[in-house]
Amino acid sequence: QVQLVETGRGLVQAGGSLRLSCAASGGTFGNYAMGWFRQAPGKEREFVARISWSGGNTYYADSVKGRFTMSRDNAKNTVYLQMNSLKPEDTAVYYCARYRDRYGWGSQDYWGQGTQVTVSS
Repeated sequence: QVQLVETGRGLVQAGGSLRLSCAASGGTFGNYAMGWFRQAPGKEREFVARISWSGGNTYYADSVKGRFTMSRDNAKNTVYLQMNSLKPEDTAVYYCARYRDRYGWGSQDYWGQGTQVTVSS
């Protein structure tokens, strides 16, 4: 059974930075693409970023492009989301997820429990 655990929750001021981590256990981490998603109060969960199995390909939502950077360390079974120039509209619960394939073209099969990010204006 695959488990994903996000860490790095926090309260930051607008313009600040925060780094989220997602540690995986079980399964073969390096064989799958990983993604970050978020859900703000009263809104549906939305895609934020994804990274291919090797880390060679990344893709971002337009709303975070140029501000967020996703990376992975397969030796540590961990993915990261570096968030810079944070805005109040980035406030949400952030989830990491594993895709069913190497490049993130399909759906996700495992999810973390989520971590809260709050950006004050």
